[in-house]
Order: sequence, then structure tokens, then C-alpha cells
Amino acid sequence: MMHLEIITPDKKVFEGEVSEATFPGANGSFQVLKNHASIISALDKGAVSYTTSNGRKSLVVEGGVVEVNDNKIIVLAEKVIA
Repeated sequence: MMHLEIITPDKKVFEGEVSEATFPGANGSFQVLKNHASIISALDKGAVSYTTSNGRKSLVVEGGVVEVNDNKIIVLAEKVIA
């Protein structure tokens, strides 16, 4: 499992353990699985989806940045639409 945090300037939208996550990268969407190489990527407007023990969840971000390092994922989103 990986630890995911999704944060906007206003609040923390999600924090928890996920088995995978998909992001709308500036150069196309990409998926992160356990033990993924470290990466920092800009995000375009689009869906961020992730799988928790309760199933698959999804939300739409206006853009932002994602950092993956040592099975920790931090998303700094400009705005979450849904």
C-alpha cells in the first residue's frame, strides 16, 4: 500500500492508504503503483482516481503538482471540482 494525501489551498481533501492512483499529468495521464520511482509532475485539469480498501474513488482537479517518493504520494491541487 501507499500513503496518498490530496491537499488544496483550503483543506485536506483526502488522506489514506491506496493500492494505486492515476493522475492527469501535463504530458498525459499516468498510474502510480507500489514502489514507483520517485517523480514530480505537473497536473492538468482532469480526474485523479485511486483505489482504497473501500473501492475505487475519483475526483477532478483544476491542475497542480504531484510528488511520489518512497510510497508516499502528495497532490497539491489548485482546486478540486468534484
